[in-house]
Amino acid sequence: MNKLLQAIVFYFLIIAFCNLSYGQNQKDKLPLAQIITQLESRYSIKFSYETSTIEDILVEPLNPELSLEEALAQLKTYTNLNFEILSSRFIAITPTLQSEQNKTIQHLEEVVINNYLTKGISKTNNGTIEVDNTSFNILPGLIEPDVLQIVQKLPGVISVDERISNLNVRGGTNDQNLILYEGMRMYQSGHFFGLISAFNPYLSEEISISKNGTSAKFGNGVSSTIAIDNSDDINEKSSAGLGGNLLSVDGFAKIPLSKKTELQLSARRSFTDLIASTTYDSYFDRIFNDSELNTSNDVNTLLSLDERFLFYDFNAKFSYAIDKSSNLSVNLLNIYNNLDYNQVFTTSNNNFQETRSALNQVSYGATAKYSKDWNKETNTSVQVYYSNYDLAAENNDITSNQRLIQENEVTDLGLRFDVSKTIDKLTKFSSGYQFNEVSVEDLEDVTNPVFTSYKKEIIRTHALFGELQWKSESRNTYMRFGARINYFEKLSEFLMEPRLAFNQKISDHIRLEILAELKSQSITQIVDLQQDFFGIEKRRWQLANNDNVPLTKSQQVSAGLSYNFNGLLISSEGYYKNVSDISSRSQGFQNQFQFTNDIGSYTITGFDFLVNKQFNNFSTWLSYTYSNNNYKFENLNEGLTFPNSLDLRHVANASVTYSIDNFKVGLGLNWHSGRPFTLPSETQNDANSSIEYNSPNSSRLDDYFRTDISAIYDFKLSKGIKTQVGASIWNIFNQTNIINRYYILNPDDNIVEVNNRSLKFTPNLSLRVNF
Repeated sequence: MNKLLQAIVFYFLIIAFCNLSYGQNQKDKLPLAQIITQLESRYSIKFSYETSTIEDILVEPLNPELSLEEALAQLKTYTNLNFEILSSRFIAITPTLQSEQNKTIQHLEEVVINNYLTKGISKTNNGTIEVDNTSFNILPGLIEPDVLQIVQKLPGVISVDERISNLNVRGGTNDQNLILYEGMRMYQSGHFFGLISAFNPYLSEEISISKNGTSAKFGNGVSSTIAIDNSDDINEKSSAGLGGNLLSVDGFAKIPLSKKTELQLSARRSFTDLIASTTYDSYFDRIFNDSELNTSNDVNTLLSLDERFLFYDFNAKFSYAIDKSSNLSVNLLNIYNNLDYNQVFTTSNNNFQETRSALNQVSYGATAKYSKDWNKETNTSVQVYYSNYDLAAENNDITSNQRLIQENEVTDLGLRFDVSKTIDKLTKFSSGYQFNEVSVEDLEDVTNPVFTSYKKEIIRTHALFGELQWKSESRNTYMRFGARINYFEKLSEFLMEPRLAFNQKISDHIRLEILAELKSQSITQIVDLQQDFFGIEKRRWQLANNDNVPLTKSQQVSAGLSYNFNGLLISSEGYYKNVSDISSRSQGFQNQFQFTNDIGSYTITGFDFLVNKQFNNFSTWLSYTYSNNNYKFENLNEGLTFPNSLDLRHVANASVTYSIDNFKVGLGLNWHSGRPFTLPSETQNDANSSIEYNSPNSSRLDDYFRTDISAIYDFKLSKGIKTQVGASIWNIFNQTNIINRYYILNPDDNIVEVNNRSLKFTPNLSLRVNF
């Protein structure tokens, strides 16, 4: 707890410093009316607005080198007003809600918290967190707007093993998150076996995150929902960018093909197979240090190893504005990870032997969507998608003269139809139908002894959903109520899933939020053996069946209050979440339950607290989560509850970001209490060939503590060419954190303690050029 107290003291020192700075810089803000006059003169334009819309609004002076589009984007971020370009000369300024209603009268959602943590992150009245990458500022440790790293800065979200793509949302495992990219479900979300997000951030403009109260149109994920979409807008001018860091290089382009069509392209490739940077060394040590590939034995001595690792991703999107009321888009995606591992051994008779092993992760995806506005009140859309994920490994073991081939492949075919109807300016109804056919194939082929196993399972799911949104005339009350009905063909099972989101404005600055949901999922990740896929990617996808992998179900409810005034946000939220019918094999036990099959549940009760203060150039926040997360399995631990392997009782973060002109810097402290683990019993039975343990998850690792920093500087090389230089350090003080501990028997039947350590001091640099 000492580290937590240090973080709290650090936070309030920042508050005091920023208050001083705020008092000195508050006088630098100007009335919006004065800024508008400057822009009218600078760009020879004219703004149209009602005086009441802009009165009493103060904003920071704008950089005179900004283009008109950039200046309008900054003003939108500062004011939460819409700046709509009507022609080359005239621009209309309207409140956000009014602008949306003037377009279709279809959107009842509105932003209730702007600049949530930092610029570019906001919260809506239906409980969803929205991230706008085009106006994203900076977060500690980040030099790129990495989607999955941004999500982990939110209260109640963490990765217990530091893998960026391994998101644990309110006690859930990563496979319980529904991650959608352009509408297709992703079964792989990371590069470098989870340490890097697999989604290129420079085309992903719209990101929404729901921890609870999820829309009824989303299904098959009992924890959070993360939807990532690229822009559908057709731009008049081409834009592109090139960049790189100490792991990879990337580029993107938005190319208008005509007035109605546009092609978006992005690609990224690592150079880790050619050059080993300090960043690569840190990442490699984190993933491979305790894996099967980095071990030797008493019979053979490992003399050398030579690994070749690379990753890349590619995304293409074609958008076609058929007419004023209909649009067509097609999206393609490819994600690839490859590891080739060459080991040279000397055997007991002093001979040299060489083995080669390989591990591949590949994802392919395609989606096509057609939408049509029949009138101002009615919209329909139809979408089809294909998503494929393949994890394959070939492991050559010199000790047993054995070759092991393993493969896990998921294929997901989806079709959905949506219709929305605006009943009046306060009420909207939406409904739809979704069909999915998901197949999972498992292959295992062993040469010594000869053994081959191949399994294929398929589940077809039909879902009907509908929901009603309503807002009061005063805009003080918002409610979304809906339900989803799922039918799982293979299991012959119907499930009804009601969803609720309620937001009430109690006073000018205080809001009440209530969220609730029931959800289910038919696919989960299980662990057969800890050494599967070299012990690097142990989890494989498996479909629910009527035997040992059940249909997982969840129920969750939360209630919270928020106070938001003059740049100060204070919010608190309590929640209850129960996930039932989970397989013990999905929890990755490394204790006495490692080889036990059982069906159970986990229940988590928690409390999220956030205080966020926005100053002139500062944003600073302190977040804290308390939670209590317990398992209950009928046949494990005599049916008694015991701590969840993901149970982190206390999690805290204290951060500050500072922006002035073209320079941005962020500093953050991360602390959480230790993760549960199981100690071996002091007394072991020598006649037993396995380890005997104490009560499951009855011990705790030491507290985790990490400090990160990042800085970004923007400048122009020439007219139309913008450059950005970034630098970051993860774990500034090179703190040694144990993030997992388990025990194994060595060849002499002695118990060996294995500790998985977190990332050490990890610097990174980036350079980007946009034109």
